[in-house]
Amino acid sequence: MLKDMLKMVEVTGGPEPHMRKDMSQEEAIKIIQMWERARQGRQRSKLNEESRNMNKMYRTKDPGEAEIELAAICIQKVWKGYIQRKRAKISREEEMIFLGMAMDPKYQVPCTSEVTAQATEACTRIKREEHDEDYLKSVEAVTNQLRDVEGHDINKTMKEQIRQWFIECRDATGSFPDYPDEEDGGSALIFAEKDPQQLREEIAAKEEEDANNKPKGKEEKKEKGKKDKGKDEEEGEEAGLKMLPSAFLSDLEVGNKTFTDFWQTRNESQNFNQRHEVELIKEEKRKAVEAEIRAQVDEQMRQELAEWKLAVDKDKGGKTKGIAKKKKGSKSGKKKKKEKDLTSDRNLESLCQELVEHGLLKKANDVSLQDYLGDYSYLGTTLRQNDIEPMPSLSDVRQVLSLYAILPLGSQVVHEKAPLIKAILLAGPAGVGKKMLVHAICQETGANLFDLSPLNTVGKYPGKSGLAMMLHIVFKVARLLQPSVIWIEDAEKMFYKKVPKEEKELDPKRLKKDLPKSLKLIKGEDRVLIIGTTKDPLSADIKSLCKMYSKIILIPRPDYGSRYILWKQLIKKQGGVVTRALDLSSLAKISDGYTPGHMIQVIRSVLTTHRILQQANRPLTAAEFVPPLAKIDPVFQEEEEALKNWYAKTPLGKKRIKAATGKEDEEAPAKAKGKDAKKKGKK
Repeated sequence: MLKDMLKMVEVTGGPEPHMRKDMSQEEAIKIIQMWERARQGRQRSKLNEESRNMNKMYRTKDPGEAEIELAAICIQKVWKGYIQRKRAKISREEEMIFLGMAMDPKYQVPCTSEVTAQATEACTRIKREEHDEDYLKSVEAVTNQLRDVEGHDINKTMKEQIRQWFIECRDATGSFPDYPDEEDGGSALIFAEKDPQQLREEIAAKEEEDANNKPKGKEEKKEKGKKDKGKDEEEGEEAGLKMLPSAFLSDLEVGNKTFTDFWQTRNESQNFNQRHEVELIKEEKRKAVEAEIRAQVDEQMRQELAEWKLAVDKDKGGKTKGIAKKKKGSKSGKKKKKEKDLTSDRNLESLCQELVEHGLLKKANDVSLQDYLGDYSYLGTTLRQNDIEPMPSLSDVRQVLSLYAILPLGSQVVHEKAPLIKAILLAGPAGVGKKMLVHAICQETGANLFDLSPLNTVGKYPGKSGLAMMLHIVFKVARLLQPSVIWIEDAEKMFYKKVPKEEKELDPKRLKKDLPKSLKLIKGEDRVLIIGTTKDPLSADIKSLCKMYSKIILIPRPDYGSRYILWKQLIKKQGGVVTRALDLSSLAKISDGYTPGHMIQVIRSVLTTHRILQQANRPLTAAEFVPPLAKIDPVFQEEEEALKNWYAKTPLGKKRIKAATGKEDEEAPAKAKGKDAKKKGKK
């Protein structure tokens, strides 16, 4: 749908006036010169070809004896070389067979790889369909068999158990109990078996109650004091970064338990075809049949209990009516206020069409996360041992984004259990790949890309009502077409401390108040993520910026290992051949401070079409990349230090510093002591 809409927009209209870039006189002259040189080159090659054809026409048709002899020698060389290579190959194979390192073709069995991948896939698909059909038939047959054979006995035993419960409650309390409602589970609530963990919790709760009732002696206080000291010492030893408890551990434990209970001890040696297990289906479907029968039994036993009450407890009939009235009254709770839908009369396709026409809904570039190249920081542990906090590497950035953005957006199960993150800010100098990462997240998760950048929203939906309508449509479509990514380029412009004069007409702070409010509309189950990118976060108000973005990821300039990989892979991608003549190590060393964007710019200027064709005779060297690299200004250390200092002032930066130095654990008891001292002073 998005592709069709984008094609329609491209056909009907061109680029908007504010999106067109004015070309300078120098750029125009360069383009004209380039096209003129290309025209002259084509003309020159055409004249050369004509002259060669003319020379061929005036050549003598009868070759001389010398030319015939040279041609014969050339043919002999080629033929002798071919024959010798063939003989050498045969003798090498015979030697390998003689040494026992290769098998004789007589005894070789036809390899299974002769069967094509498509044939095996088709065979597997057919088998899977057959097994699925057999499984569904077996499930239906087993369910019907359980209903016919065991249904009557299950019904009878349930009724006897429930009647016994009626009598026991009557003997214990003097009156018949109230039958549990269907919402609570019916009679299943009466005979629910408690897990060992639930029993332990109950026992622990009882022990705590008993301990609270008993007076504490001096010996108990001393023992507690010793335990507290031991705990403090252990906490002091374990100072540093601590992992939070995982929400996925319970699922892994359940899966491990099912494996150990059912599959670990099961003998699968006779099950070559991997058919279904009838006994496992019986165990599973027996519960479903019991649930069906229990619903029927509950209706019958409610009527029976009512008859018993009327017959035996006629005087207590009024109380049951009162309870029923209360329960009915409890169901009618307060109705939650529904959000106003400004576009209730419009369908999803029309809303998408409007966003595409205004350039707010875009197609993500075809980029994967693996294309974001970078190596690990191998010196990180060494620097930490010397009390130096290293900058994260590009590989760390890739890993963090896969954990906080790609996995929650791509999987609903992970999104529900992982910590809820609504907004992420990517901060770093120009050219480190922030925009590429946004498009990679969209490609990896299949997310739709909405662009709410300050420069992209200029002149669109004017006024307060228009702004409210724009945000409403964007967030409504984003939630309906999950997963979705809302991208805000130059996020610092929305929270400017002071708006520059040249940008006052653009009104970059237009979304400052309304966007954080719209962020609250994203609920826990919505797979919608706001990603901001900034290259100058120092110009923004740090408090409002940190309130908007719960996670801030600082992307540094690449280190030596990442630069080495970048030069190698980018040169290959552009069509270059990496040989020993190209000293990548030196090139990575001298390019310290340059970003991947700078490297791509240099490689494109060096590896022209003409230079790529010359590589066979003249291999690439590192010296060719130095002159264009020297023309570009790198990311200086002062700029990186300024970004580091800014990140240290953010709440995440402060928390990281405290956790890394171990001050967080030291401050907690100090604060507690300070509070106790204040209380004593007041008393």
